Amino acid sequence: MTSQSLTDEEGVQIEARIAALEIEHQDLDDVIARLSEHSSQDQLQLRRFKKRKLVFKDAISRLKILLVPDIPA
Repeated sequence: MTSQSLTDEEGVQIEARIAALEIEHQDLDDVIARLSEHSSQDQLQLRRFKKRKLVFKDAISRLKILLVPDIPA
């Protein structure tokens, strides 16, 4: 799917999904920061949160690419 084939409604849906993912990404960032302050916290759980945060970041990047118009070379 390229940006040329996106309808206005699809674009709005993608933007809404990006916004939701960015909120979840920020929430995870806050949780990770709080857990990192306490060295006694479960390191495995911390790594899982960090991995999940990267998954959100990748999903956001993929969705943003869909919104960028194709530029002929």
